[in-house]
Amino acid sequence: MPTADPSATPRPRGRRRLRTRIIVTFMLLGTGLTVLFAFATNWTRDRVENQLVEDMMNQNIDEYARRFYADPGNVTLPVQQMRGRVVAPGNFEALRREQPDWYRLGDGIHTIVGRDEDGAPFSYKLAVRKTPDAWFFLAYDMTQAAHGQEQFKRTIWGAVILFSLLSLLLGWWSASRVMAPVSELARRLRRSGNSSDPEALAPDFADDEVGELARALDDYAARLTEVVQRDREFNADVSHELRTPLAVIRGAVELLLAKPDLDERTRARLLRIQRAEQQCSDLIGALLLLSRNERAVGQCDVAKVAQQLLESHRAHLGGKPVELKLEGQPSLRLEVPESALAVALGNLIGNAVKYTPSGEVVVRVLPQAVEVRDSGPGLSAEDAARLFERGYRGTHAGHSQGGGIGLSIVRRLCALYGWDVEVRPGEERGVVATLRFG
Repeated sequence: MPTADPSATPRPRGRRRLRTRIIVTFMLLGTGLTVLFAFATNWTRDRVENQLVEDMMNQNIDEYARRFYADPGNVTLPVQQMRGRVVAPGNFEALRREQPDWYRLGDGIHTIVGRDEDGAPFSYKLAVRKTPDAWFFLAYDMTQAAHGQEQFKRTIWGAVILFSLLSLLLGWWSASRVMAPVSELARRLRRSGNSSDPEALAPDFADDEVGELARALDDYAARLTEVVQRDREFNADVSHELRTPLAVIRGAVELLLAKPDLDERTRARLLRIQRAEQQCSDLIGALLLLSRNERAVGQCDVAKVAQQLLESHRAHLGGKPVELKLEGQPSLRLEVPESALAVALGNLIGNAVKYTPSGEVVVRVLPQAVEVRDSGPGLSAEDAARLFERGYRGTHAGHSQGGGIGLSIVRRLCALYGWDVEVRPGEERGVVATLRFG
C-alpha cells in the first residue's frame, strides 16, 4: 500500500565496500599466483628429478651389463644405493615364483611402491634389461627421496599460506592508502551538505583521480546551489506576488459581507470566494514550506480544520447526492501550521468527494490520526501502487479536472512533518484514506 515515502530506494544487497573488495582482490591475486608458482615448482622438481634418476639408471644398467659380460663372476654395482640382480636363462621360472612383478616387467625404468613386512612404505626405481643371455635388474632406493618430496610439498604449501597472509596484509595496507582520500572526500562532502554554502573540496586534494572527482563535485555543487537559489527566489517572489492580490480579495469580500442588505444568493457567492481565497493562501503557504524544506511553527485543531474543509466542499456539491459527515474526537491538536494540515487533509477529502457519485464521505478524527472514508467505486490494484506518483490520475478520473499532483503534495508534506499517509480499498466498497500524525 502507498505510504508517505513510497519512492525510498532500499540499499542494494550483496555489495561489498570498495575497501573490502580491494583487500579480497589482493588476497585472491596473491594466493592464486602463489598456488600457481607452488604447483609449477613442484611439477618441475618432480619432472627434473625423475628425468635425472631415469637417465642415471639407464646409464648404470648398461654399465652393469657391460661389467657382467666382462667378468661374470665378479660383478660390482656402478653406484651406491643400488641393488642389482642378474638372472640366467635357467632361473627365469624361479624369478616368476619369487618376484612375479619383476618377471612381468618389460625393458625400461619402472616405479615400484608398496609396504614391507613391517608395514613401512617403500619406493624404488627399477631398471630392466632383458636379453636372451640374461635378465638384468637394477633397483634404486627412492624412499628417502619420497620423504624429501613430502617435506618439500609441506614446505611449499606452508609458503602458500604465508604469502596469502602477506597478500592479505598488503591488500589491507593498500586499501587503507587508496581509500584514505576517498573517505576524506566523503566526510567533507557530508559536512558540506549540511550548509547552504558548500565549501570547496578540490584545493585539499592532490591532482589525481580523487582530486578530479573533487573538482567535478565542486562544479556540480556550484550549479546545484545556483539552481536551488533560483528556485527559492522564484518561490518567494511568486508567494509574495500572489499574497498581495489575495489580500485584496480577502479585504474586499469582508467589506461586502459586512453590508446588511446582501441577499442570500450574493452572500453565498461571496462566502465561496472567501473559502477559495483561504484555500489558495493555505496552498501557497504549504508549497513555500515544501520549497524551503523547513517545518513552520504553529498550532491547529484537526476537527476544526476538517469541519471547515467539509463546509467548503459541501458548498461545491451542486446538488450531488453525497452526505458529508464529521465523526470522532474533537480534541486532537497538532503543533503544525493550519495551512499544512488544510492542504494535506483537503486533498484527501477533495478526492473522496470527487470520486463519490452518491452516498457519503465520512471524516473520522482518531486519537493520533484522521480517516477519510467514502462510498465511491473503490480502488484498483494499479491505482493503489501508483496513487502518490506525481501526475498520475486514477482509473476513475475520466474527464474530471486536476493534474494528478494533489496526493503528491500530500506525500511531500508527510515526509516533511514525519506523518504517514495510507490509501486502501474499503471493506465493502469505496476507499479509506488515513493520515497518521505519530
